[in-house]
Amino acid sequence: MRSALTTFKPFLPDAPLRNAVGIFVLTTLFYFIGAEMRLVEALSLFWPLNGVMAGVFARYAHLNRLRYYAVSYVAMLMYDAVTTTWGIASLVINFSNMVFIVTVALLVTRDRRKGRLIPDPINALRLFNYCLVAALLCALVGAMGSVGIDSQTFWPLYADWFSEQFSTGVLILPCLLTIKMPQIKSPLRAKHFLPVVALIVSVAASVVIGGAGSLAFPLPALIWCAVRYSLPATCLLTFVTGGVEIMLVASSIIDIAVATPLETPMMFSARLGIATMAICPVMVSVSVAAINSLIHQVSLRADYDFLTRVYSRSGLYEALKHEESHRHPRFLTVMLLDIDYFKSINDNYGHECGDKVLATFAEKVQQVVGEEGMVARMGGEEFAVVVNSGDARQGFLLAERIRESIASHPFTWRQQTLFLTVSIGLGSAKSESWQLTEIFNKLMAEADEYLYRSKKAGRNRTSARQDDAHLVMEPQKSTGQV
Repeated sequence: MRSALTTFKPFLPDAPLRNAVGIFVLTTLFYFIGAEMRLVEALSLFWPLNGVMAGVFARYAHLNRLRYYAVSYVAMLMYDAVTTTWGIASLVINFSNMVFIVTVALLVTRDRRKGRLIPDPINALRLFNYCLVAALLCALVGAMGSVGIDSQTFWPLYADWFSEQFSTGVLILPCLLTIKMPQIKSPLRAKHFLPVVALIVSVAASVVIGGAGSLAFPLPALIWCAVRYSLPATCLLTFVTGGVEIMLVASSIIDIAVATPLETPMMFSARLGIATMAICPVMVSVSVAAINSLIHQVSLRADYDFLTRVYSRSGLYEALKHEESHRHPRFLTVMLLDIDYFKSINDNYGHECGDKVLATFAEKVQQVVGEEGMVARMGGEEFAVVVNSGDARQGFLLAERIRESIASHPFTWRQQTLFLTVSIGLGSAKSESWQLTEIFNKLMAEADEYLYRSKKAGRNRTSARQDDAHLVMEPQKSTGQV
């Protein structure tokens, strides 16, 4: 069931009827939700429809077609025709909704066409600006259409339209553009929910204490959420918090008016304050994500060899240190591999060919080793393999499989065939988890000694201690076996 949910896509490029039905249903649903959230006065309106539909059109670029916008507009008109007596004014009011939706959707899709992917810190601010522009245009049309059906004059209506559209847009759009199925990689513990608990407590404190400053109470908790949680989770929590605060203010449960009636300027200020507060955790979250991505890239560059895509020397040591945390003993085999006559390859065919040989060699070794161990490039044409072999004989047999695999797979370079061979030295010993790095260093020195013996004996062979698993260590020149 989870797999079906993760692969489900509500809108598809080659399913116009399905797309149209989905847009019609979503528009009607969120129009209904918005209408039901009119509490006492027009000032208390929380209107999620425009932010939701703008997010849908922005997220699915193939929906940016006139016919799909028309479907959404018709759904709004049909709902008004059934539930209101606005008449011709409905055309203008719902057109203002479409102004917001189309403006944001086109601006976001333009960014994506230019390669500016959302989210990142700069695009988070850009999205804030897009909501500002769209809200200004939407309020202009909406206020003009509302004059005939509302007792207020143009400018109070304009302020109300603008503050509502801007605040809901800033709250909803980041959430819709980043939302995805959650992936829980580690068991949840009580400490993971502390930022959410702090957020709930801060909203409760806003209700109890009141005053204009109470709107900012959730901000520290939201910043904490931005640091601890993913961007989609942060955007969702910010949206829920902001929406709840707007509705609590509108219904006077959070009293920001200080014993005076809630008026348009106060609601205008409250909405804008919540909207500008909402951008802060989003900015922190995308900044944290960018920093973590940079740290990960730097770590990859340090831990992996760029050319061969196996561990670097330092990366191998880091991996061994990580293994030390696993509390169980193991039998360790360390192999040191050296490509035979590699210098002649560089001299005769050039360094580009040499680089290709190194990359192909590392890939082949990794294929043979598989999940049984770790492969690292120690420098030049020298590689190390570390495996939990079970015993010395198993480690030796794996080394032989590596050697034979290299010898039986010639390398092709510009229509020329190069036959590669490898010399291998081994060191094996039992190791407790806490002394893994120390034992590895000793086995590396031992493997280096036996690698030298393999080369001295004619190359293309594996050498190890004679008393390991009763191995006979005089290699056959033709096969390298012992």
